[in-house]
Amino acid sequence: MHQPVEQQFFERPVLELAKDLIGKLIVHELPTGTVVVRIVETEAYHGAEDQAAHSFKSRRTKRTEVMFGEPGSVYTYQMHTHTLMNVVSGPAGTPHAVLIRAGEPVEGLEFMREQRGENLAMKDWTNGPGKLTKALGITMKYYGHHWTKQPLYIANSDAVGEVVTSPRIGISNAGEAVHYPWRFFEKDNAFVSKFRP
Repeated sequence: MHQPVEQQFFERPVLELAKDLIGKLIVHELPTGTVVVRIVETEAYHGAEDQAAHSFKSRRTKRTEVMFGEPGSVYTYQMHTHTLMNVVSGPAGTPHAVLIRAGEPVEGLEFMREQRGENLAMKDWTNGPGKLTKALGITMKYYGHHWTKQPLYIANSDAVGEVVTSPRIGISNAGEAVHYPWRFFEKDNAFVSKFRP
C-alpha cells in the first residue's frame, strides 16, 4: 500500500523539488484499480523571474491562480488537446511549479495500455507530459487538488538512478531562460521523453 509524502516535502525551493521528485511515485487510485508511475523527468519553473513560466512577472490569471497557493497543490493546464500536470512549490504566494514530464510505468499496466493504445510500445505510453496524464487517467478536474491527498498523490520510492540536467524543452520564445539547465531526468532511462540533449 502506498502512502502519500508529507506536506513538508513540497516546502522547498523549486529547483530542489524538481530534482527530488525524480524517483518518486505518482499514484492514481481509480474505481477500476490503482495506476502508478515512477517519475523520471521534470522541469522547474521559477515564477516571476522566469520568462518561461506562466507566472512570469507574477502574472496572476484564472489559470495561474493555483501557483500562488499552497505548496504541493496540483496545477493542471491544457496544451492543445493534452492536460499537463505540475507540482506547486513553496512558499505560498511565490508562484513556482514543477512540470512532471515523464514517468516509468509501475502498476496498472493494462489500464495504461488501454488509455494509450494497444499497438504502442510501453516506452511510448508515458514518455512526455501529455502522454503521461493520458496514461494515468488524469484530467483538468484535479486543478487545485493536493498531491498529499487521495485519490491522486505522490508517494516515496527508493528506486532512483543518476539525475542529470539539461535546458528545458519547448520554450524557444523565453529569452535567456531557454538556456537554464532546469530540466531534471534519470540518466539512461528509456521512459525519459524523446527530446534529449
